[in-house]
This record gives sequence, structure tokens and C-alpha cells, in this order.
Amino acid sequence: MNALKVIAYIAAAILIFFGVLFIYATFSPNGQIGWLIIGVISVLIGFVLIFWAARKPAPTSDQNVTVKIDLPGNVSMDTIKCKSCGGVLSSENISLVAGAPVVTCPYCKTTYQLTEEPKW
Repeated sequence: MNALKVIAYIAAAILIFFGVLFIYATFSPNGQIGWLIIGVISVLIGFVLIFWAARKPAPTSDQNVTVKIDLPGNVSMDTIKCKSCGGVLSSENISLVAGAPVVTCPYCKTTYQLTEEPKW
């Protein structure tokens, strides 16, 4: 909940509270009809604030995730080949889907998850 909604709810509570007090005071022996109008208006404004704060959608932000790999020392790269057709794959064919590296072959359109083989 953002700060604007919290402020709107607090202001609505204050307006409704004092509006009810004004309405109640109208029926006292020294009450005036003007207090009734002020009370009704402040209660209505309070409910409008609650309605506005409840209906206003929370702001959304688009997030881009960038994965950078820091390879230690001297690393020799082998070419990656498609398991289906044997076509050479590049880094543009690798994407991250649900936290796992997925390869899409540009030649045969086969999609599969990359698995790391043991080094021994």
C-alpha cells in the first residue's frame, strides 16, 4: 500500500468521525441545521476518499533481469551444437526461462533446456 492510499484512509476516517459528531450535535438542544449539512458533506467526502483509495490500482513497474556470468581464469569455449539437427548455436539462441537456460535452435526450431555435464 503506498503512502497516498494511507493518507486517504486516514483523512477519510477523520472526516467521517467529525461528520458523525456534527450530525449528532445537530439534534442537541443548541443544535443548528447548518451542522447537519456540514456533517453530511464531510461523511460523504470521507466515503468518496475510501472508494477512491480502494479503486486506484497500485503502480506497476516492468522489470528486466540481466544475467552476467563472470568466468574465472582462462576458459576455452567449445561450440554448442543442436541436439536434433547439429546446427551451430550462438549466445543469441540462449534465453532464461523460469530461472533455467533454454536453447532454441534457429534451424529446426527445437527448444530444450541446457544441462551442465559433470567435468570429471
